[in-house]
Amino acid sequence: MQTQFEKAVDLRARHRGTEVLVLPNAWDVASACVLKEAGFPAIATTSAGIAFSLGYPDGQRITREEMMARIGRIARAVKVPVTADVEWGYGSTAEEIARTTREVINAGAVGMNLEDTSGRADQPLLALDRVLEKIKAVRETAAAMRMPLVLNARTDVYLLEGGGNRDEDYAEAVRRLVAFRDAGADCVFVPGLRDVETIGRLVKDVGCPVNILAMPGMPSIAELGKLGVARVSVGSGFMRATLGALRGMAEELKNAGTYSALAGGIPYKDVNEMLGSGR
Repeated sequence: MQTQFEKAVDLRARHRGTEVLVLPNAWDVASACVLKEAGFPAIATTSAGIAFSLGYPDGQRITREEMMARIGRIARAVKVPVTADVEWGYGSTAEEIARTTREVINAGAVGMNLEDTSGRADQPLLALDRVLEKIKAVRETAAAMRMPLVLNARTDVYLLEGGGNRDEDYAEAVRRLVAFRDAGADCVFVPGLRDVETIGRLVKDVGCPVNILAMPGMPSIAELGKLGVARVSVGSGFMRATLGALRGMAEELKNAGTYSALAGGIPYKDVNEMLGSGR
């Protein structure tokens, strides 16, 4: 079995391999085990999915302790590398980000997702210099712990209300992503970007591994690979789709009094074995 250090090296190498790194996002141990059994070589966590499962809305409303506890349970449950989504770091100072980084590594994760969100409605994106301070804190902390943590730095430019594929959005996204790269990010993430031409252009202009968020209507993994995309994740998509399936089953049970949708479930015996096999 790989050590945590070896998992980090493995995850880093997969960002520059010949194939797109497809990272499904888990929100608990059961979902992580299902994804691992499906054959994915690495797994990401979804901060929104974890928050939803514990009764919180998204947007760093969950406590640091609860998030780290869930990340740790997931990382211990599967043998593949796990990268943790920690929103905007559960803190605003370099010291707080350093603490988060230590806790991510101590939880057993080998990657970390960090957003440039501010949490403020009047200025939704954190000032760039503040984001770079956070990235520096992550890099210095990981180096001090001798762990080659894979940092995926995210900008929410294309998720802002009124955003799109306008030239000013693109210029700001590239400005931020290049700065993230130069500050030490291993991969940069631009969720909300859908346009094929713009994705291909951004990959060339940024000049480092790029993570794209998969959504309905997006190009396939193969098509994104041809554009030079290095990494594709689904965010809270799987978790929300699961809730959608649950809603459908509930409506069938309530309105029709039937249970046909249950036929698609994983057999009880298989789930029990999967969770009790040592993974």
